[in-house]
Amino acid sequence: MTTAPGPHEASPVTLLESRFTQDDLPRLRMLVAQFADHQGLPEPRRSEFIVALDAVAVNAVEHAGGGGTLVLQRSNGHLACHIHDAGPGFSADVIPDLAPGLDGRASGRGLWLATLLTDELTVSGGPDGSRVTLAVRLPGPH
Repeated sequence: MTTAPGPHEASPVTLLESRFTQDDLPRLRMLVAQFADHQGLPEPRRSEFIVALDAVAVNAVEHAGGGGTLVLQRSNGHLACHIHDAGPGFSADVIPDLAPGLDGRASGRGLWLATLLTDELTVSGGPDGSRVTLAVRLPGPH
């Protein structure tokens, strides 16, 4: 495990990096929860972060070739989870503004939920797949 720098972090500190498939998701949820706890993310925020990253990771499994790579980092008072897949790519435009079903769309529930449960969600896509970053603020002075 990497020790995170103090409140004036100059660059991200990688806490965990792991490729995953469907079978790895329970283990990854447990590991990220442990790292989030160690970094000071309290409940219920920690559980919300796990639900959000699980929704994004499940999307990678279901829509992008069966898996991806998860990188968990601490940076500038935030805990960030980057999920990269090798699928066809997508943009943030697919995330509904309203709860899926209320806006006429049948898909997007996981990403919509992840936006509600995190402080920041960004999507970047290209020919080599998509990268979704979920971030939550850590408590304390930064």
